[in-house]
Amino acid sequence: MSSQANGSSKRHPVLTKSSINPAVLEVEYAVRGELALKADKYTHELADGKKDLPFDKVVTANIGNPQQKGLDQVPITYWRQVISLLEYPNLMEEHLEIAKQIYPSDVIARAKSLHEEIGSVGAYTVSKGILGIRKRVAKFIEERDGYPADPENIYLTAGASAGVSQILGIALQKGDGCMIPIPQYPLYTATLAYVSAKPLPYYLSEADNWSLNHDTLVQTIEKAKKDNTPVKALVIINPGNPTGACLPEDAMKQVVQLCYDHGIVLMADEVYQYNIFDPENKPFISFKKVLRSMPKEVAETVELISFHSISKGVSGECGRRGGYFECTNLSDEVMEQVYKMASVSLCPPVTGQVGVDLLVSPPKPGEPSYDLWKTETTTTLSHLKERSQFMGERFNSLPGMSCQPADGAMYLFPRIEMPQKAIAEAKKQGKAADVMYALDLLDATGICAVAGSGFGQEPDTYHLRVTALCPGVENYVAKIEKFHKDFMSKWQ
Repeated sequence: MSSQANGSSKRHPVLTKSSINPAVLEVEYAVRGELALKADKYTHELADGKKDLPFDKVVTANIGNPQQKGLDQVPITYWRQVISLLEYPNLMEEHLEIAKQIYPSDVIARAKSLHEEIGSVGAYTVSKGILGIRKRVAKFIEERDGYPADPENIYLTAGASAGVSQILGIALQKGDGCMIPIPQYPLYTATLAYVSAKPLPYYLSEADNWSLNHDTLVQTIEKAKKDNTPVKALVIINPGNPTGACLPEDAMKQVVQLCYDHGIVLMADEVYQYNIFDPENKPFISFKKVLRSMPKEVAETVELISFHSISKGVSGECGRRGGYFECTNLSDEVMEQVYKMASVSLCPPVTGQVGVDLLVSPPKPGEPSYDLWKTETTTTLSHLKERSQFMGERFNSLPGMSCQPADGAMYLFPRIEMPQKAIAEAKKQGKAADVMYALDLLDATGICAVAGSGFGQEPDTYHLRVTALCPGVENYVAKIEKFHKDFMSKWQ
């Protein structure tokens, strides 16, 4: 009998930091890291009645989560009505007269139609997602871009993040390079670390409103080749996160041509396409539309995967986990592998799939729900624009802070001219200076905002990413102003 069996020695754990997948140790995700954990701790302390904190609530400005408690973006009525009937279809069957007293007729009709397609929302669907919904996504893409879309090349996903992770995991081998914008959403660096691929950063130009510089892309490719790193993919976030910048069509064409010339797969993260503040002068244009408008040898060969989500826009249904990606010009043999990997997860959340359907085919003019839907969505977008402009103006008035205006999305990325004494102190603490700034801001005000170093930034620059979602923005910004002035005074 072994010593462990007779209890004479203690069993050691099989899973330790040194024995788990080493790629996991390389993964970092700033928006839910140390800062978010500390904010959560403060939230629980306040809920337990703690009175000696210098604030009475935690403001979660670290993540684009519109319906989160404290931000409280009101859900779109039409969405919740349709989904509630799918959750309890007896209202459409045995209790229809009651339903008619509660719901508009077009809501009942839409829910009935979806129920006929889906059945119970508690059942699995096909791995690609419900065909009827994918067909309506294809119609949405065609109407948006003016070019056809094939529902068989569209996959519904558990939010855009799941789709991005799935595609990166399929496309990249160990050691492959993937070009990512700096600053970028940390999903990309985290996923690349997990699949043991190499991030190849290209810097956006802050002085030019976070514009994309073609020469910078070329330099990134040349450097990778010198380092013997295969350049497999290029990620574009448009509109940008965290910058809010919206790409012009000429720049997009240059990107597509670059991918053609160098044999690179293009990944277009377009989840903020509805969040556009000046559509007349700076409209959203999809990469699918740009690709299809180019000469045939480019339009029919550059591999493009485009991502969209129900979490952003004006829907803000982050917790429902719904999104899709569309594959363009991928080979049949690769599409077989995409399907196989989607099958491993069985299917995306069904009410998330319903959310995608409501995103791409909202109420039409003349239908009973249209006017309320239009009012709710227009109001949400206008409030977001107003908050973004207000915050940008106030940040630009602060000493030692500057902020490029956002064309869209739901964030601002102000730059902090960090005092040398603060940089030295942060170094003593083993932190980046903007991480120290963000943690001190949380301690002083209860405002949780993410350091720019979590998104990537040019060397020797410091930033803060804040959402433009927070209600009571005047009071919220005033707290940041006071903290910033105190911080700068302390460390000058």
